[in-house]
Amino acid sequence: MSNQLATFEQVPSDYVPGTGELHAILHTNMGDIDVLLYESRSPKTVANFVGLATGKRTYTDLETFEESNEPFYDGVIFHRVIPGFMIQGGDPSGSGRGGPGYRFADEFNPELRHSRGGLLSMANAGPNTNGSQFFITLGPTPHLDNRHAIFGEVVGGLDVVEKIGNLARNAQDRPKDEVVMERVEIKRV
Repeated sequence: MSNQLATFEQVPSDYVPGTGELHAILHTNMGDIDVLLYESRSPKTVANFVGLATGKRTYTDLETFEESNEPFYDGVIFHRVIPGFMIQGGDPSGSGRGGPGYRFADEFNPELRHSRGGLLSMANAGPNTNGSQFFITLGPTPHLDNRHAIFGEVVGGLDVVEKIGNLARNAQDRPKDEVVMERVEIKRV
C-alpha cells in the first residue's frame, strides 16, 4: 500500500445522479440497516463509501493484488462488535487489517459529533488512514470526535444494529455468529 493519500475528484452525485437524500441499505443476514448518508457535510467520505459499495471506485484486491470494480462490501462481515460502543465492518479479509489498497485524508465537520448511537463513521488506524472500514455507534462516543469522520446516520433498522451489538463474541470482539453484509444498496429517496 502506498504512503501517498488517495485523492477524490468524484462527489457522491457522480456515482448516484438525481435528487433526493442518499441512502445506503445494508442488507445483512440479521436484517436491513438503512443509513442516511451525509453527502453535503462529508462529501469525500461519502463518495468513497458509495464508490466502493457500487463498484464504481477502483480498489486493489489485497489477496490477488489486482484492481477490481466489483461491489466492495457485498459478502463482507462485521468483524468487531463491542456492546455499548460500536459494530465494525468493511474489511474483506475479516481480520480488521484489510482495506481497499489506498488511504485517504480525514474529513471532519464541526457540526458532526459522536453524540449518540446510530452514527456511521470511518474506522482508521490514526490520522489520514481511512480506507473502507467503518463502524456504527451504539451510544455516545465523544472521545472519537475529530479522530473518526462521521458520514451518516441510521434511520431504519437501529434494532438490527443493537441486535448485532449484543451478540456473543470471542476475546477479540469478533461475533461468534457471523454477521454478513450480503449486499449494500445505494439509492436516492
